Amino acid sequence: MKVVFIDVVHPILEERLTKASYECIDATNCSFAECQFLLQDAVGMVIRSRFKVDEALLKDAKNLKFIARSGAGMENIDVDYCENRNIQLINAPEGNCTAVGEHALGMLLSLFNKLNTADQEIRQGKWEREGNRGIELTRKTVGIIGLGNNGSAFAKVLSGFDVEILAYDKYKTNYGTADVKEATLEEIYSRADVLSFHIPQTEETMYWADETFFTKSMKKSFYLLNVARGKIVRIEALIKAIENGKVLGAGLDVLEFEKASFENFFQGEIPDAFKKLLASDKVILSPHVAGWTVESYFKLSDVMADKILRLEISD
Repeated sequence: MKVVFIDVVHPILEERLTKASYECIDATNCSFAECQFLLQDAVGMVIRSRFKVDEALLKDAKNLKFIARSGAGMENIDVDYCENRNIQLINAPEGNCTAVGEHALGMLLSLFNKLNTADQEIRQGKWEREGNRGIELTRKTVGIIGLGNNGSAFAKVLSGFDVEILAYDKYKTNYGTADVKEATLEEIYSRADVLSFHIPQTEETMYWADETFFTKSMKKSFYLLNVARGKIVRIEALIKAIENGKVLGAGLDVLEFEKASFENFFQGEIPDAFKKLLASDKVILSPHVAGWTVESYFKLSDVMADKILRLEISD
C-alpha cells in the first residue's frame, strides 16, 4: 500500500508506516504533475500546505483512502470533494497544541513587559526604564474564542496565573471548568483585557476581527493575540485600532497576507497595512511558528501515525 509524502514531516511517520508494511514515497521535491501521477495508485497522502488539495490534484487518485495533514487546519483541502469521494481526512491538532499555548503566553508576557522594545533599545545604547514599565497579567480577564485543542492548551498555561479566563466555543456546551468560565461572546467583548483567537479559518470566521469588531464589539481597550489563522484578523482594521488606542498591543503569529510561499513575500510589493504593522512598536510578530517546536514536530507525525494505523485499509 503506497503513501505519497507531498511535504516534509518528521521521519517517525515514515518509520512507523514502513514498519506496518506501507510503501512510503518521497514526493517532497516533485512537481504538481509528478504528484498527480504518483497518487494514481496511492492509498494515502501526507501533506502540510504545499499544494491545494482538490479535484485537480486528486482526480486520478482512484484508490486514495486517506489524506493526513500535519497540523490542525484543513483550509487547503476541498473537504466536500473528499467527503464525496469517501476519502478520510486526518489532522493532528493534539500534536502541537502545547506549543501554541506556550507561544501565545510568551507573546502576551512580552507585550505586557515590553521585552522586545526594551531589548532593541538596549542594543542601540538606550537605557530607558520608565518607558519600558510593564503591567502585570495577574487579575486580568482573558477571553479565549475557540476552546478546542489550542484554546484549551492556552487556558492551561494561563491557569498558573491569577487571571479570570472566559471562553466561547460555538460548537461546545458545558465546557466550563474550575479554571475556565463558559461565556457568551457579548460577555467576552465587554470584559476582556486580552482576547485570543483559537479558531479555524472558515467562511464564517474570515475577518472576524474587522473594523466593526474593533470599534463596536469590543467595549474596552485590550490586547489581541492571533495564533490561529491570518485571515481571521483584518490588518488594516487592526492598525486603526492600535492608532486610536482601542488595541493596546497585538501578538500575531499569522497574517492575512500569508501565501503558501510566504518566504518570498518580501520580494514583492508589500501592502501598506503590512508596512504600518512592521513600524509599530505595539506589535510582536512571528512567522507562523506557534505550533512549530522541536517537540511538536515529532508529536504531529506520531499522532498521525497513530490515526493512520487505526484505519482499516486494503488495496
